[in-house]
Amino acid sequence: MLTGLSIRDVVLIETLDLEFSGGLGVLTGETGAGKSILLDALGLALGARADSALVRTGETQASVAATFEIAADHPARALLDENGLAAELGEPLVIRRIAKADGGSRAFVNDQPVSAGLLRELGASLVEIHGQHDDRGLLNPRGHRSLLDAYGRIDTGPTAEAWQRLREADEALAEAREAHEAAERDREWLAHAVEELNRLAPEAGEEESLAALRATMQAGARLGDELEAVAALVQGSGGGLAQLRQAARRLDRIAAEHVSLAETLAALDRAVIEAAEGEDALERARAALTFDPARLEEAEARLFEIRALARKHRVEADALPALREELAGKFAALEAGGAHLAGLEAEVAKAQAEYDRAAETLSAARREAAGRLDAAVAGELAPLKLDMAKFRTAIDAAEPSAAGRDRVEFEVATNPGAPFGPLTKIASGGELSRFILALKVALHEEGGPRTIVFDEIDRGVGGAVASAVGERLHRLAAAGQVLVVTHSPQVAARGATHLLIEKSHDGTVTRTGVRALNAEKRREEIARMLSGAQVTDEARAQAERLLEAA
Repeated sequence: MLTGLSIRDVVLIETLDLEFSGGLGVLTGETGAGKSILLDALGLALGARADSALVRTGETQASVAATFEIAADHPARALLDENGLAAELGEPLVIRRIAKADGGSRAFVNDQPVSAGLLRELGASLVEIHGQHDDRGLLNPRGHRSLLDAYGRIDTGPTAEAWQRLREADEALAEAREAHEAAERDREWLAHAVEELNRLAPEAGEEESLAALRATMQAGARLGDELEAVAALVQGSGGGLAQLRQAARRLDRIAAEHVSLAETLAALDRAVIEAAEGEDALERARAALTFDPARLEEAEARLFEIRALARKHRVEADALPALREELAGKFAALEAGGAHLAGLEAEVAKAQAEYDRAAETLSAARREAAGRLDAAVAGELAPLKLDMAKFRTAIDAAEPSAAGRDRVEFEVATNPGAPFGPLTKIASGGELSRFILALKVALHEEGGPRTIVFDEIDRGVGGAVASAVGERLHRLAAAGQVLVVTHSPQVAARGATHLLIEKSHDGTVTRTGVRALNAEKRREEIARMLSGAQVTDEARAQAERLLEAA
């Protein structure tokens, strides 16, 4: 709900601070008093184009701030959250716009700078303005389908779920077909690659072990003669170990003769043990470094083959086993691809049938709701001096989507025999606003989240028709907020609040001002609207009767 509007230096308005409340608020004033300036200022705050002509003569900038109270579930809150502008519950939302005389502009939400685009989007969620050149709200065909669904309390969930399942099935089939076609193009290469990998059957870590074996055998080839010479010096009957053992045995026979001999024998025994361990180590080294030309050739051949295959497939050698499994799986899938595709095609057909049933059920519900809506709107037209007009909810085929297969648009024919067409093309001016009012009432949008503004909805009507307009505006505002610029005393009498727009001139400067009217001033203004410049007692009495009736 709009609770306040502060205007500075907009055309003829120098300084103006207004407060608003819920229900129906009416704005009246003589022709030329500046009612359009007030709406232009509100539009500027809501994101309309910042025209430098709005800046008061002699000033560098104009500014407008609009204050709103929004409920916890108001659509504007989601928009604020998405853009990091979350407002605390219970705190007012203030949107402000500055238009500069040089053509620039700035926008703010709760004193945080925002883009003009975001301000427009936020403004559209807060206020709905219907005037001479309106192309938003009910006049935008893109919103007609959701309005019809809300009116008919139609559950679109099953269709949306069926659409999601159909999309998922379509995507799975498309991916499988693409993979199958790609595999078919590479069938010959794939078969050869799998055969080659299967023949080689590489194992994880095999390249490293083969390289180590090759290095060891190459070392053995270089060191073989030296190891044999060392073995000859250590081993055999004439080798060093045998000589140590013989010396130890001979010393053992005389060791008891002197204590020093016993110590010498112990040292020789230790030497024999160490030498024996050295002989064992030498044998192990000779075994490890044994050079087998055939085995070296075999190891080198497999090592080179593994490395060549890894280069061919542009992977590390240790990745070849995983590549073998991957390509084998693709080849197996290719062999079984036909059956897999057939299964996916069956899933798509099943999902399509489910979507078709859900979409047809949704379409039937919309056709039924459209009939009821058409009858409800028709019942509102005659009292609004639109008795020659006809309204219909046109439902045509549209591209399938999560919202079904229907394109919904509200159409009117303003004269008998005239073709139906969009509201914006057929109706105009006050006639258009009355159509909007009829639709609003029929759609039961009382207490909606947005403030609704009507500009001269009563243009060209009076008497009973004006009373009908006022009565419907009052109903529409019962649980929300509706503001109306009006020339009709019958409409003005219905207002819960009444603002008078007036122009003043001090000899040098012309200003537009707005003031709230009390009961007495309100009766006087309605009397002026009834009788003109000269207010009569009869006009005052008639104004009193209108207020009492309202």
